[in-house]
Amino acid sequence: MLRKLNTTVRTSSAGNSGYTLIELLFVVSIGVTVGAAALPQLLTGLDEIRTAAAAQYLSTRFQRARMEAVLRSRSAAVVFSRDAGGYNYAVYVDGNGDGVLARDVQRGVDWRIGQVEHLPEQFTGVDFGTLAGLPAIDAGGVPPGDDPIRLGAGGSASFAPAGTATSGTIYLRGRGGAQYAVRVFGDTGRTRRLRFDRPAWQWKPL
Repeated sequence: MLRKLNTTVRTSSAGNSGYTLIELLFVVSIGVTVGAAALPQLLTGLDEIRTAAAAQYLSTRFQRARMEAVLRSRSAAVVFSRDAGGYNYAVYVDGNGDGVLARDVQRGVDWRIGQVEHLPEQFTGVDFGTLAGLPAIDAGGVPPGDDPIRLGAGGSASFAPAGTATSGTIYLRGRGGAQYAVRVFGDTGRTRRLRFDRPAWQWKPL
């Protein structure tokens, strides 16, 4: 007489430390849900980091132009303009003793040092811009409106051999809404970076 075969499938036991397919799918679904919830915060953090880094970079570019003016005993300027790719900027040195002027730049009298740069090519998602309704940095000041380059005539930050500069402010905006500004102080040629706190709706120096 043949023994009756035991057809019962044992799926788990006290000594089995593995996971069932259902358990694995449950863990994966939790991971996906948590990851999806954290992604917006991660992207916001990256946007802040990139925009802050761009503000620091431009502050450094201004200080390098100031140093060029002192070392060369000639005015130097960071000149902003627009082309098909948006805003661009480059450093120019005075060639005839009357400062860096738009007409002299166009004629080649004031010469360029370094390359023409576009901010988004160096800092992904960051460009010159302002949030809608952005308030003025100083109480009672004039809001920037939709003009992110608030500098002297010709849209340039000019630095004299004595270390002074044209006063002004440039505004940078990240893809996710991060807003920063870089100010140039005329008496000293120094710069200051500021961050716009959206929940508080006010500017805060860094």
